[in-house]
Amino acid sequence: MDPDFAAYIASLPRILAGAATLFRDAEGRVLLVEPNYRPGWGLPGGTVESDDGESPRQGARRETAEEIGLDIEPGPLLAVDWVRGNGRPPLVAYLYDGGVLSSEQLAAIRLQEEELLSWRLVAPADLPAHLSPTETRRVVAALESLATGTGPAELEDGHRAG
Repeated sequence: MDPDFAAYIASLPRILAGAATLFRDAEGRVLLVEPNYRPGWGLPGGTVESDDGESPRQGARRETAEEIGLDIEPGPLLAVDWVRGNGRPPLVAYLYDGGVLSSEQLAAIRLQEEELLSWRLVAPADLPAHLSPTETRRVVAALESLATGTGPAELEDGHRAG
């Protein structure tokens, strides 16, 4: 690589990318996981390994397989959220449809013990008690995208953009 171009690339701002999968059960409850490295709950997912050439969709699938033991191809993109840094680089969070899990799939969940303590199904109305306000808004926007078929929601800190 040309040294001037390499220096230019090194000078560009850094942005993190995360990807998660939104799974539901037949009753419409959302699958959440409880990490052991921070308080609260979240969706199955994590950091996209962009240095390895991983796409957000590939990252969502890999992280889901690692965290809950289900290797499921993500469905459509439901939301993209620009999350301001607040002490870390900004994050672009991609949220994909994981579909409705059968009772057999739910019974097959195996947690990644190095990172997760437990999992549970949570009614959409109860999400604020488990997720941060930004994550709650993101999941609600994704559920609205599913219900209306309007395509992915464009968000900024969980709020509709534009």
